[in-house]
Amino acid sequence: MNQLQPVLPQSLLRRYSEADVPTDYGTLRVVVYRDLREPGVEHCAILHGDVSGARDLLIRVHSECFTGEVLHSLKCDCRDQLDQALRFITERERGAVIYLRQEGRGIGLGNKIRAYALQEQGADTVDANLRLGFAADARQYHVASEMLADLGVASVAVLTNNPAKVEALRADGVVVTRRVPMEIEPNQHNRGYLDTKRDRMGHIIRLRD
Repeated sequence: MNQLQPVLPQSLLRRYSEADVPTDYGTLRVVVYRDLREPGVEHCAILHGDVSGARDLLIRVHSECFTGEVLHSLKCDCRDQLDQALRFITERERGAVIYLRQEGRGIGLGNKIRAYALQEQGADTVDANLRLGFAADARQYHVASEMLADLGVASVAVLTNNPAKVEALRADGVVVTRRVPMEIEPNQHNRGYLDTKRDRMGHIIRLRD
């Protein structure tokens, strides 16, 4: 893998640092990237095994969720999806989680909490974002595509229930061989959230009762 080099001549993404990290899932390689288009923002690739040249590599492109991953909020399924993805990639010879710093579907933590306040008044996750003047989902995936190119990944199988994520990666030139569904076990707090993702955002969700 290239050390501290741009992905492509026109790219503003830079590999900044990397090291092995022992975790509950096993030892993972964490590669940190800095995007010069967003000063101060760092994204990372969490790798299991040698992914250079890999075909049909199992990956998840995962967006940061402070409330779910740090506070263990029950309002979403983000922590469950991240945990499932890390378990799945470490059960195989190699795999990757591309972790993007785009909290709250791209609107940031402060605005996400504002959206939560609207949800307390009865809005669903889509309408809450729209009332704040944002898109229902403002996330972008070009950084993930550039990271995969830098890592030398040939093609990927994407762990996601969101077909739009697959389409975005393909539009950026990533060879996606297939979509791998994630089964979610709902709770009383996130069932409506999951229904909204399925019914209003086009996610293909299989819920485990």
